Amino acid sequence: MNYRKEIEKCIEFIEDHIKEDITIEEIANQSGYSLYHFCRVFSLCKGISVMEYIRGRRLALAATELFKGRKILDIAFDYGFETPSGFAKAFRKAYGYSPTQYMMRMPQYADTKTTFEIGAYIMKPVMVKRPAFKVAGYGIKTNITGVTYTKDIASYWSNYEGKNLESKMYKILNPAEHGEVGLCVPLSEDGNVIYLLGVIVDDFSKVEEDMLTVEVPEAEYAVFTTVPVDTSNDKKQIEFAEIIARTWKYIFEDWFKGSEYIYDKSKIDFEFYDERCHHRKDTVMDIYIPIRSGIK
Repeated sequence: MNYRKEIEKCIEFIEDHIKEDITIEEIANQSGYSLYHFCRVFSLCKGISVMEYIRGRRLALAATELFKGRKILDIAFDYGFETPSGFAKAFRKAYGYSPTQYMMRMPQYADTKTTFEIGAYIMKPVMVKRPAFKVAGYGIKTNITGVTYTKDIASYWSNYEGKNLESKMYKILNPAEHGEVGLCVPLSEDGNVIYLLGVIVDDFSKVEEDMLTVEVPEAEYAVFTTVPVDTSNDKKQIEFAEIIARTWKYIFEDWFKGSEYIYDKSKIDFEFYDERCHHRKDTVMDIYIPIRSGIK
């Protein structure tokens, strides 16, 4: 049975009441299902529980408020956090850095309706060291030399042999945390690759025959967050793909030139998608670029 319409209706209800003290029962009523059945269906479709989803959305929306000049205290209370410290703790757990650090690293802009030219903004990546991890998922053959590969990926991600790829992958692999990794496995020197869409797993014991696996080594990364874009419909999904492509272009054509780092070819770069990038008006994602010091 396809639950998409019912779940989308519930998500719309959540968005309309995101700053209110809504209950799971109120959300379940929008679907017409019993509370038990709704919770099972939602977790199956989204890969996380209802309350985890709501918390993630509140944090994502709060993140967009940080670089608009609002006080962290006001944002925390606005999105249902009882104390600023509780908000900061939840924010750091979700994004890996404090609200203040997040605010300092983002491009400086106020109007999210603007068509962004990446080079016009100073993008301040966060430098992190990440331990090795394993990724398992599904792959698509494409070519990274043009923007079309991101369009291919968006289409492939939504549907896999008639089934929702994201839901299928989460159901089979049952990862500890929600979030998808996108990385390229080279096939030839002319840009042909297999683009792996996967999740982080502890081991490959649950991997099925039609899945691919990659072990990503420990590395130092410059982490770039794309500028927000509205992806609430398919047409705007294309704009998100273009923003991602332009961010990659900015990194290698502009950022590296003015930095003290060089690209570490011995490591693997990857894209990371979490609840901040699922058909939202404030969609962003992260690009992890392996780096090493260029100073001799």
